[in-house]
Amino acid sequence: MRTIKNSNLAQLLMQLRFTPQDKRRRELEAAEKLYALIDETRQYPFDFVCFHITGFHPQHEIDHPLLDGRDLRQDIEVFIAKLSSSLAAPASEQGEKVFTAEELAERFSVSTKTIGRWRGRGLLARRFVFADGVRRYGFLESTVERFVQDNPKLVAQAGRFRRLTTRERQQVVRQARSLATRTSSSRHQIIEHLCNKLGVAHETVRYTLQEYEKQHPDKPVFRRPSGRMRPTEAAELYRLHKQGIAVRQLMARFDRSRATVYRLINQRRAMNLLARKIDFVPSEEFLREGARRQILGHPLKVDKPEPDKRVEPFELVGESLLPEYLQVLKTTAVLSRDEEIELFRRYNYLKYLVATERHQIRLAAVSASLLSQLEDHLEQAESIRRVLIEANLRLVVSIASKHTGDGANFSELVSKGNFALIQAVEEFDYTTGFRFSRRASLNIAKEYAKVSGRSTELTRRRAESLATIQRGLRQTAADVLAIERTRQSLAEVIREELDEREQYVILHHFGLLGATVRKKTKTLKQIGDELGLTKERIRQIELTALQKLRQCLSKEQFELLTG
Repeated sequence: MRTIKNSNLAQLLMQLRFTPQDKRRRELEAAEKLYALIDETRQYPFDFVCFHITGFHPQHEIDHPLLDGRDLRQDIEVFIAKLSSSLAAPASEQGEKVFTAEELAERFSVSTKTIGRWRGRGLLARRFVFADGVRRYGFLESTVERFVQDNPKLVAQAGRFRRLTTRERQQVVRQARSLATRTSSSRHQIIEHLCNKLGVAHETVRYTLQEYEKQHPDKPVFRRPSGRMRPTEAAELYRLHKQGIAVRQLMARFDRSRATVYRLINQRRAMNLLARKIDFVPSEEFLREGARRQILGHPLKVDKPEPDKRVEPFELVGESLLPEYLQVLKTTAVLSRDEEIELFRRYNYLKYLVATERHQIRLAAVSASLLSQLEDHLEQAESIRRVLIEANLRLVVSIASKHTGDGANFSELVSKGNFALIQAVEEFDYTTGFRFSRRASLNIAKEYAKVSGRSTELTRRRAESLATIQRGLRQTAADVLAIERTRQSLAEVIREELDEREQYVILHHFGLLGATVRKKTKTLKQIGDELGLTKERIRQIELTALQKLRQCLSKEQFELLTG
C-alpha cells in the first residue's frame, strides 16, 4: 500500500489513531472535504491542512511548512484510506449506499481496472466491513456522484468501453492501415476517427492496435511504431517550434498528435526553465504578506527625456570617433532615485518568484499555464534589466573618457565597462540606500584596472591612461588604514548586536574574517551545510541580522559590509 510522503501528515495520522472513534469519523469527513478543495497548481501551509482536518493549529514547529498541491492530494488520498481502515465501519450502517469496486464497475459498464484508475483521478475510497464479514474498499454514493459531476467527460468515455469481437478487431486493424496509407493523419487522429465511427472508447481502439503490432512486428499498421520520441527528435521538434514552425506542420513532420507535440514542447520549456541559473538579491520585502500585490500590483513607468531636454552627462574630445550606437545614449532614460529603487525591487522580486516557484514543475505532467507565468516573469525581468543597463551606459562612457584619449583604447574600455555594468546590475542590493551609480563605478574602475594591468603596448596615450588609473589606486591605498579602522569597529558592532548564529552567517557570507582587500566569502548553501540548516533558513537569518545592523551602523560601516 502507498505511504504518506509528508512526515508532518504521517505524524498527524499516527496521533489521530489514538483519538475516540467519533472524533476520527469527523476528521475523516473533514479530510475528504479538504481533498475536494486542493488545487494541484498551488502550495499550502501544513497549518492550513492540520486546521481543516482537526480544527486546531499544530503546536510543534513545522520543518517544511509549504506543501505542493499535487503531492498533498496524493498524501490526503492515502491519509483517508488509512484513517478509514482504523474505523472500518459496517457498510450496512452507513446512511447511504456503499458500492464495492465490482458493483461500481457494473453500474458504469467499465472494468475494475478503470475504477482503479478513477481512484488515481480523485475517486475517494474508504474501508468498510461488508455483509460477508470481509474488510474491503468501498465507495459512498455521495462520493461517487461528486466524482461524476467533476469528471463528466471521463465517465462518458469510459462508458463506451466494450470488448471487441474478433471480426471487429480485424476491421479496426484494416481500416487503421488504410487511413495511415491514404492520409497524413497522425496515429491519434486515426484512432479518434475509428472511435467515432465504431462507437467505442479511444482506449479500446488504441489497445487493439497496440496488441496487433506487438504480435505482428513485421506488419506495422502505422508508418512508425508507437512509443516515446527519441531525445534527438524531441530536441529537433522544439528547435523548429522556436523557429516559428506551426504545430500542424510539426504534427505532419513527426507523425504525432497535437497533444503529443504540445506535451513535448512544454517538457522542453520546463527542462530549460529548471536548468536555468537564476540568481537574485534577497530582501525581507519579498517574504512579507501581500508582497506580490505591493511590488507588482501597479504598472511601472519610466520617463524618457524629451529631445530638447536631453541630459549631457559627459563631454568627449573627438566625439565623432564614437560608434553610432553611443550617440543614441544621450536620449536614453534618466532614472530618478525612486525609479531606480522600484526597478531593482521588481527585477529581483520577479527572479525570486521564478526561483521559488519553479519547483512546482512536474515533467511528467507539465502545466502550460505555470510555464507561461514563470516565463512571463523572466521576460519582465529581462526588460527591466535592459532599462537599467541602458540608463547607465552613459556612466561607462563618462568614466572611460577620463582614462584614455585614443579611439581604439576607448572602444576597448567601453566594452569592458559595459561588462562590468551588467555584473553590477546583477549584484546591486537596492535595500542599502545607496545609488546604483556608486556600485557600478566601483565595478567599472576595477575592470579598467585589469585591462591596464594586462597591457603590454605602452603608447603615449595608453601611458597617460595607465597613469590616471594608478593615481586613483594610490589614492585608494592611502585610505586602506581608514577602511581597516572602520572594519574593526564594524566587527565590534556585529559582536554586540547579533547572536552567535547571526554573527557566523554575516561574518562568513560577507567575508569579514579574511583580508581587507581580498575577502573570503562563503555562499549561503556552504554556510547552511556547516550549520546543518537549509539555504532558505540561512537567508532568513541573514535578513534578520541585516535589519538589526541597519539600525545601528553608520553609512560607511554598512557600505563596507554590503559593498
